[in-house]
Amino acid sequence: MKKMTFEEKVGQLSQIAAGAAITGTSKEADFITDLKKGRVGSFMNVSGTEKTRELQKIAIENTRLKIPLIFGYDVIHGHKTIFPISLAMSCSWDLKAIENSSRIGSVEAAADGVHWVFAPAVDISRDPRWGRVFEGVGEDPWWGSKVAVAQVKGIQGASPDAVDTTLACVKHFAAYGAPTAGREYAAVNVSKRSLLETYLPTYKAAIEAGAATVMTAFNDVDGVPATGNKWLFTDLLRKQWKFKGFVVSDFTAVRELIKHGVAANESEAANLAFNAGVDMEMIGGTYLNYFKKLVKEKKIKMSTIDTSVRRVLEAKYRLGLFADPYRYNDLDRANSVHLSKSHREAARDVARRSMVLLKNDNQVLPLKRGGTIALIGPLIHDKRNILGNWSLQGDSRDTVSVAAGFTALAGKNTKILMAKGCNLLNDEELLIKMNRDGDEIEHDTRSPEAMLKEAVDIAKKSDVIVLTLGESAHMSGEAASRTSIRIPEHQQNLLKALKATGKPVVVILFNGRPLCLELENSIANALLEAWWPGTEAGHALADVLFGDYNPSGHLVSTFPRNEGQIPIFYEELPCGRPNNPEDKYTSKYIDSPNDPLFPFGWGLSYTKFDYGDIKLSSKTLKWGKKLSVSIPVSNVGKYDGEEVVQLYIRDLVASVSRPVKQLRGVEKIFLKKGETKTVKFELTMNDLSFYNQDYKWVAEPGEFQVFVGTNSQDVKEASFNLTR
Repeated sequence: MKKMTFEEKVGQLSQIAAGAAITGTSKEADFITDLKKGRVGSFMNVSGTEKTRELQKIAIENTRLKIPLIFGYDVIHGHKTIFPISLAMSCSWDLKAIENSSRIGSVEAAADGVHWVFAPAVDISRDPRWGRVFEGVGEDPWWGSKVAVAQVKGIQGASPDAVDTTLACVKHFAAYGAPTAGREYAAVNVSKRSLLETYLPTYKAAIEAGAATVMTAFNDVDGVPATGNKWLFTDLLRKQWKFKGFVVSDFTAVRELIKHGVAANESEAANLAFNAGVDMEMIGGTYLNYFKKLVKEKKIKMSTIDTSVRRVLEAKYRLGLFADPYRYNDLDRANSVHLSKSHREAARDVARRSMVLLKNDNQVLPLKRGGTIALIGPLIHDKRNILGNWSLQGDSRDTVSVAAGFTALAGKNTKILMAKGCNLLNDEELLIKMNRDGDEIEHDTRSPEAMLKEAVDIAKKSDVIVLTLGESAHMSGEAASRTSIRIPEHQQNLLKALKATGKPVVVILFNGRPLCLELENSIANALLEAWWPGTEAGHALADVLFGDYNPSGHLVSTFPRNEGQIPIFYEELPCGRPNNPEDKYTSKYIDSPNDPLFPFGWGLSYTKFDYGDIKLSSKTLKWGKKLSVSIPVSNVGKYDGEEVVQLYIRDLVASVSRPVKQLRGVEKIFLKKGETKTVKFELTMNDLSFYNQDYKWVAEPGEFQVFVGTNSQDVKEASFNLTR
């Protein structure tokens, strides 16, 4: 560092974009000239061994100090092999599978010359109008924290200097998942208690798991934009949580402090962000353009710049880039790992584990091989949208479509009739926008009546109808907030017409967020939430529908009946006038039930599980000790299957109001038909603790309820006392 000029130091704190994958607007100019002058320390969303080697070569051969570049990329749910979206994988309740998916994404990205991935996104969200809910870990901070740890471990691997390792970047710090009205980039208004208990735990868990970097959020926290929030990045992240890595802004977030109204110009924005604790600026140029002036004015200390530069250089040393700047540029390795057989098998496995069976009247599923199946819907041949949003390196040519999966696995005695039925989108303006964003939606030019007639005709010839409905890939995601989170009306009309044939209808949902599905639930015989499953979508779906895999996913986000219930989540605080249908002046709607359509934790199986009674090791949990909670679970159905056994607690009387339920334990078990297992949990004082009126983390003596069941509503119950 002693050899570095001021400009070279600031260059290490500047990231620019030179690839096609741009999120936002940028005014970066001649980056090659800047690179040769040492004014660039990092590139974002440049991928490929040849592209990254070319830029790295300029840094090594044409700059004074030959400091290697670090390449960052958005690897959100896979790189070349695309896995289900993060929200879907959280629904698998399988931490090993989640960790492995992150590991594979990291391995494939590293083979493409990427050193640093902008993941995991561990934002808690309880508002499905927000488009980026698909990218996070659901509504529950306890489970979301477990998922965050698994993702960090998968990305960073066992050894930081391994050539198949990338650095994780926890985002978006903080509370990005709680924008006003679910509207992207809008202000966040949450209480200190909600921030501490709901929105911060996932980030803290990721930091404790060793995440190397942190990304700022676009939103404010308590009126102070995150990118300029010293309390967040200095007081909390560094001083309290002891974070040692470096912080990067989100895309142009430093400049956006001006529009937030906390900086008058770019110089003030740079000063505010850097002194808040943001080491590196992602796109914007304010650090490069104004740091010399700010140091001269004594608004920024040279020692603080040195500290930030050291953090960035340490990350590059950790990756082994000073020893060998080209160690990630290996075309042979890329060819061997990208979309390898084992990677595709893993993607197929986690895709089917992530699917959630929402409804299955009269056991219409699994489908029987033999007979005639009508495979209908605008997504049966689609290979792009079922990859989902943020699948930047995913190639639709590698995707297994629904039609291809069915054809491969239905068996020779099964006849499959296919029809589109309707277009994915009828709104011409929305269609243009989605295709501009990269959805590759093929719009059928036939009349809606002709497509509908074709679908109804083949449905009448079938034994069962499998209907694919849902969103295009950019109907959920960044800058994709929706006021109506429903299946488009013309798709619903297709469902109604097919139901009128009298044949059983199985609806498959491809989407990136919880949807309002009252109509679909009232019409369909079966509902399967497939989410956006990724590269192996068709195979995974066919595995589930034909019963080769018994669905075991359970929801990590509540599905509302209608948008008027939003925000909706299971972990509610009690009120003084709880719902009583016989009493007008209690907490309820006059036009809708309070209960969601599908609660947190919901998920069906082809088999049936019975729960016995809860057994406690004691009716008293003594201070500093542990309490054992056990329950017998039996598979009384006709199939082997997996069950997600969930444990919740409630503190009945405390110094501050406590939620009616809080998740504190999960066990995913496999039971053969006829088998019974006793599932055991342990509760500690930490599981019962909360922030009191003085915002101290405490447990308080008193009575607690414990609930165990298959979802947050259908539970068995017991009680115990915590005593000193």
